[in-house]
Amino acid sequence: MAEPSTIARPYAEAVFKLADAAGRLREWSQMLAALAVVAQDERVLRAIRDPRLSDAKVAGLFISILAGKLTADAENFARVLAENKRLELLPEIHSQYESLKNEREGVVEAEVQSAFELTEAQLADLIQRLEKKTGRKVRAQVSIAPELIGGVKLLLGDKVIDGSARAQLSALETALKA
Repeated sequence: MAEPSTIARPYAEAVFKLADAAGRLREWSQMLAALAVVAQDERVLRAIRDPRLSDAKVAGLFISILAGKLTADAENFARVLAENKRLELLPEIHSQYESLKNEREGVVEAEVQSAFELTEAQLADLIQRLEKKTGRKVRAQVSIAPELIGGVKLLLGDKVIDGSARAQLSALETALKA
């Protein structure tokens, strides 16, 4: 069976093309985020998996939960996903859509793990340095990871920059053992 990311990709690309052509990337981002949240709710997942419910009823459930928050195109998208038994892929579709959107807008997502709380000035400096290094706008998510002991660990897409004390101690240990 194909991976969920492989199955989700054509849906994400189709929505991205539709949104991009209409100049509504941000609006679709918000709608897909809302749809993804609904798709992760346990009660909704039970309804999606219930063989007694028709595709139209399941799509109607999504549309009614998000009443007033979806455009007609987004409602039709939910119906298409329901007909193809793909509503459970909404979180992955949203994730892939965001990647396409970020690529178009020249934005890179960065996960910043810090041993301690960063000040606004420290975070701004870090983001500025990352933007200079990557040549793209950086959108950072910061989390506290006390196990790092000190410093920061950065995840930029598939790149990891580990400037933590823990990583430096591990490197020192390895060098001493060699």
